Amino acid sequence: MAAERTLPNLWHATAPVAPETHPLAGDITVDVAVIGGGFTGLSAALHLAEKGVKVAVAEAMMIGFGGSGRNVGLVNAGMWTKPDDLIATLGVEAGTRLLRELGDGPSLVYDLVAKHDIRCEAVRNGTLHLAVGTEGVQEIRSREAQWQRFGAPVEALSAERTQSLTGAEGFAGALLDRRAGTIQPLAYARGLASAALAAGAEIYTETPLLAAERKGDVWHLATPGGAIRAKNVILATNAYGRLIDSTPWTAHTEELTILPYFQFATQPLSDNLARSILPERQGCWDTGLVMTSFRMDAQNRLIFGSIGRLDAIAKGTHTAFVRRSLRKLFPQIGDMKLEYWWDGRIGMTPNNLPQLHTMAPNVISVSGYNGRGIAPGTVFGRALARHVMEEPNALPLGETPVSPDRWRSLKSAFYHAGAQAKHFIDRRF
Repeated sequence: MAAERTLPNLWHATAPVAPETHPLAGDITVDVAVIGGGFTGLSAALHLAEKGVKVAVAEAMMIGFGGSGRNVGLVNAGMWTKPDDLIATLGVEAGTRLLRELGDGPSLVYDLVAKHDIRCEAVRNGTLHLAVGTEGVQEIRSREAQWQRFGAPVEALSAERTQSLTGAEGFAGALLDRRAGTIQPLAYARGLASAALAAGAEIYTETPLLAAERKGDVWHLATPGGAIRAKNVILATNAYGRLIDSTPWTAHTEELTILPYFQFATQPLSDNLARSILPERQGCWDTGLVMTSFRMDAQNRLIFGSIGRLDAIAKGTHTAFVRRSLRKLFPQIGDMKLEYWWDGRIGMTPNNLPQLHTMAPNVISVSGYNGRGIAPGTVFGRALARHVMEEPNALPLGETPVSPDRWRSLKSAFYHAGAQAKHFIDRRF
């Protein structure tokens, strides 16, 4: 994990300073212990603390160390799965409820940003799902029809309109989702942490969970510096659940296929160039077999990402692919210096939906956002808080048993190698 901390990550360079935290030193007793200091865990802590519940967050590294500090920053509505497919998986009643909860997810995020004055470069002008070729057009039109049946403000755009909104060449259309937008993800996570602390939550960083024992109806959670005693435990580690190998209750990570995703950020563009690229500042991703994404930040840096890991072998291939892609999509910018690059993990599940599990008595976990961490993480954090407060019908998704995927390691390796091979070839001609 040391390499993940040293890559030059734009979000770390531009986020406001994190609130002051420290490792746990000594034993404490709380009502709820939250394991993981990302979007889900911090949302849960904030919503619990606001209701007067005594809650402590134990984060193995630092606030937003995992996906919350490596995210593209797209605040999307719903899941990657199409509405009809989601309902086919969950059934009409459960599927419709989840779609509505997650469809409103961006509103929850932006409401929290406004309520707690979180400085996170929040822009809510929608997102653009870009169509690659005729198959891509069919994809976005299918999504448009399905979401419009739920009254969602989505619209399929022509190739000409897409080019005017992106400044990019070569896309056959796009789906504009006006519910969505962009944020600086690490700044949002740090803002949630500050709000949770102000509401009375305790947050301990560099505090990995090492062991757990239940005595009566109270869990005793061991960390290097002391123990947390709590009746209820929320596990919110997602794709970073095995950060510490000895952490208990990591069985839910066995059903996650890890999809690596990297990003590069250019030097700030001139004002003239910046006006020609994403003038309304929507965040974008495409329908390509190996997905790519791009967006702008508040300092006019163009951020481009795709599937892959920036290890010593693959980094050169991915860097060359990014340079070719930027020249092809945005020929007006020429060769730009790449100032930042970083990667992270996306937790994928077999049905492309999050999974809720009771891992032990009064221990509940959520994992597997399948590339949609910001809004769903915030929504599920609030839902888990309500659940442990015993509010009726708090969970937007039914619980299921843990179902390990025995092929997950092979699939993860395939995604990494396949993306590297495709990026070696793509946009060379």
